Amino acid sequence: MTEGTSASQLHRRLFATGVLLGIVAEQMVLFAVPLLIFQDTDEVASLGLAYAVEWLPALLAYPFAGLLADRDGGARLFSLVTSGRGVVLGAALVGCLAAPELLTPILMATGALLSLLMAPVRMSVEKVVPQLAKGTELPKVQGLVQSMEVSAMAVGPALAMLGVAFIDKVWLLGGAAAIFLAAAACWLPLPRGVRTPSEGGAKEILAELRLGWSLLIGSRPLVLLASVNFSINFVFATVLAANAALVTGVFKAPESSFALLNICVGVLGIVNLLAIPFVLKHVEVRVLGVFGLALLCGCLLLIGVAPSMAVYAPAFVAAMVGVTYFNVFNRTQRIKVLPEEHLGKVMGPFYLLNMLALPFAGLLVAGSGSQLGPQRLVLVLAAALTVFGAIMLPLTIRAFGRAIAAREKTLVGTNAEQ
Repeated sequence: MTEGTSASQLHRRLFATGVLLGIVAEQMVLFAVPLLIFQDTDEVASLGLAYAVEWLPALLAYPFAGLLADRDGGARLFSLVTSGRGVVLGAALVGCLAAPELLTPILMATGALLSLLMAPVRMSVEKVVPQLAKGTELPKVQGLVQSMEVSAMAVGPALAMLGVAFIDKVWLLGGAAAIFLAAAACWLPLPRGVRTPSEGGAKEILAELRLGWSLLIGSRPLVLLASVNFSINFVFATVLAANAALVTGVFKAPESSFALLNICVGVLGIVNLLAIPFVLKHVEVRVLGVFGLALLCGCLLLIGVAPSMAVYAPAFVAAMVGVTYFNVFNRTQRIKVLPEEHLGKVMGPFYLLNMLALPFAGLLVAGSGSQLGPQRLVLVLAAALTVFGAIMLPLTIRAFGRAIAAREKTLVGTNAEQ
C-alpha cells in the first residue's frame, strides 16, 4: 500500500466518522425535541408547527451555503459550522433549565437555528465527496455517506434511550452538543480544498446565485430529479412530523418504541453499508433507484392502513431503507452532470427545492393532522406519490442517461484536442 493510498483511506475514514457523528447528534435531538414538545403541549398541531419552524430557515440558507462551500472547499466550513451547532445546543440546554415554562419556544427556536446551520454542513459534504473519489469510486463513497446517515439512526436513538434511563430528556441536548464538537474535530485533518475568496461583494454574490439557478433550471435531468425528490420528501416528512403522535398517540406505544424504530432503521443502515458496494457490482445505480422508490411507496401505503404498531414499525423501517437505496441513485447521478467548480452553486438551489417540502409537510400536519388524522393523511399522500413516481422516475432516468452520455462525449473530445 502506497503512502498516498494510506492517506486517502485515512481521509475517507475521518470523513465518514465526521458525517456519522454529526448525524448521531442530530438524531439525539430529533429523539428528544418532538417528545419534549408533545409532552409539554399534548397537541399534534404543535409537532407540525415545530417541524415547519425548524425547516423554514434552511430554505433561505441553502443557496448561500452552496456559495460558501464553493469558496471554502468544504472541510473548513464543516468544522466551523458543526462546532456552531454544538454551541447552539449548549445554549438551549441552559435556557430550558433556567426557564422550563418556555421549553417549547426555546426548542422551536433551537430547531430553526440548527436547520440554518445544517445547510452549510450538507453543502460541505456535497463539495468534499468528489474531492475524495472519482469515477467508479464515486458511487461507493456516496453509498458510504448514505449508510453513515442511516447508521446514525441506530446509534443516536440508542444513546438517547440509554441516556433517558439515567437522566431527563432535556440533558440529551448537552450530549448532542458534545458529539457535534467531536464531529467537527474529525474533519480538521482533511485536505482543505481550493479556496476561491470573493472580492466583488454583494454584486458578485448575486451573480453567482443567478448562475447556480440558471445551471439548475437549464438541466432537464436535475429539474426532473428535483421534482421526484420534492414529492418523496413531502410525503416522508409528513410521516416524520407526525411520527411521535402516531407511535405514542394513535398506537399507544411507550416512548421507548419511538427510539426502537430508529434503532432498527440504523441497524439496517449498517447492513446496507456492507451490502451497497457489493450490490453496485451487480446492479446498475438506476435499478437501485427504481427499487428504492418502489419499496418506499409500498411501505408508505402500508403505514397509511396499519392497524397496529406491529405493522407500522416494520413498514416505517423498510420505508427508510427504500429512501437509502433511492438516495444512492439520487446523489450519484446529479454529480455526474455538474461541473465540480459550480457544484455548490447548483446544489444550494437544488437542496432549497427539496427542503421546501419539509416545512410544507409540517404546516400540513399542523393544519389538518388533527382533523383528518395523521394516518389517513399519510395514506392519501402515499397514493399520490406512487402515481407520480411511476410517471416521473422513468423520465428522470432517461434524461440523466442522455445528459451523462453527452457530457462524457464532450470530455472525450476535449481530451483529444489536448
